[in-house]
Amino acid sequence: MASSEEQLKILMVDSLEGDASAHEALLRALLPLLRAYFRGRLRGFADDVDDLVQETLMAIHHRRTSYDRNKPFSAWLFSIARYKSIDHFRRNRRYVPIDDMEHLLISNGFEDQYSARLDIEGLMASLPAKQARVIRDTKIMGMSVAETAGCAEISESDVKISVHRGMQSLMRRIRGND
Repeated sequence: MASSEEQLKILMVDSLEGDASAHEALLRALLPLLRAYFRGRLRGFADDVDDLVQETLMAIHHRRTSYDRNKPFSAWLFSIARYKSIDHFRRNRRYVPIDDMEHLLISNGFEDQYSARLDIEGLMASLPAKQARVIRDTKIMGMSVAETAGCAEISESDVKISVHRGMQSLMRRIRGND
């Protein structure tokens, strides 16, 4: 089953070209990825995982024409998943585990409140290169701290500190405090 970024992107592009079997294969390949994504973020709300997976797959199907073929597929996919989880928590007036709060606040900040006004690449360019890279790798591309540390040849602690400081800087800029 396709699960790498490259394989998923090929299926998505073929799907956009009208290949129904590629579209079906894409949706099937996304099932385990989305289940894992939501399970990791919905601690204490396991019953909601399948609902969110279904909502996300429907959104991917309906919004497929918004996918930019020149961009990574996983970034597009997981931004839709983040929207769906935020909408779900709002709809159900549920509280989010504190460990996930930073992730959801960042998503709200970038995607809901400021998406029309902000250019994320411009924001990222305002950061020191190391901070921008580790934020891009961990928050946008979904790499783990260990994977990011290995690629950047720095310690895991350095990754965590750089992400934290970079995110604080970005939030100050978004709020106009910087």
